[in-house]
Amino acid sequence: MNSFIGLGKRMAVPTFVALSMALATPTQAQTTFRSADVHPADYPTVAAVNYMSTLIKERSGGRLAIRVYPSGSLGTERDNIEQLKIGALDMMRIHVSPMNSVVPETLPISLPFIFRSTEHMRKVLDGPLGDEILAAMESQGFVGLAFYDSGARSFYTAKKPIKTITDMKGIKVRVPQSDLFVDMVKALGANPTPMPLGEVYTALKTGIVDAAENNWASYDTSRHFEAAKYYNLSEHSHAPELLVFSKRAWDKLSKDDQALIRKAAKDSVPHMRKLWDERETKARKTIEAAGSQITKVENRQAFVDAMKPVYAKYASAPKLAAMVKRIQDTQ
Repeated sequence: MNSFIGLGKRMAVPTFVALSMALATPTQAQTTFRSADVHPADYPTVAAVNYMSTLIKERSGGRLAIRVYPSGSLGTERDNIEQLKIGALDMMRIHVSPMNSVVPETLPISLPFIFRSTEHMRKVLDGPLGDEILAAMESQGFVGLAFYDSGARSFYTAKKPIKTITDMKGIKVRVPQSDLFVDMVKALGANPTPMPLGEVYTALKTGIVDAAENNWASYDTSRHFEAAKYYNLSEHSHAPELLVFSKRAWDKLSKDDQALIRKAAKDSVPHMRKLWDERETKARKTIEAAGSQITKVENRQAFVDAMKPVYAKYASAPKLAAMVKRIQDTQ
């Protein structure tokens, strides 16, 4: 009898341990959100979303995380918009331009020469107007979380620098395949030539185009400084990047988790900006060491004034025109 009781006690111990372990195991498995980015794995936006993932993982006790799919592995930015809308993708980092036709409120911050500087852009986007633009996305099936930097884009030329707006007259400028960029270059008196980024280096080398435009980092990594050694600080576009969540996926989350994700997204912005500023500084040093000539554009206001027909075409609706004025009035 005693041996039977002893055997029962010995059997009960592992049973109790197993039960305790089962109770200690979280009932909710970790949810990993899929996020798309067309930039490479070492790009500041990808690093910033990975940082955001660390934040939400820590703050949710390991329940939530983000996996970033970089280098366009989940398709183009336009593909990602469609995937997000139907809930086939949870999140994306996307440049604001492809969203212009989907969410009209994103148009004013995409306009050329709308921002006077990086500091001006950040002040606007960190303020009430930035929050309004993010909120406007919800009616179209998206949840706007935050803005990331995309750098200031400037013109670079193969034959001579651009010092005044007169120097733009008649030159052939490669632009992205965007109506807004085409109209901007036309308004400056130049001839726009839309083409994919991958064709630009050869086009500059062979004289198919005289100029192109992009930010410091892209001018560096694309090696365009080898074909166009004059970098002209027009800083005509500060159009930002967007961090956007699928509303279909969002609506399945608890209010607490939604708040957690929103906070982590906002908290990732300073980290992204730090990485971006460091990347720009490094790129500029590389470019200057390679012998590129940096030219400050004179009388930038003449470039700004030339944009009146562009603004009239793209932001003539009363709501958008009011947004443009608010941006311009921000000090």
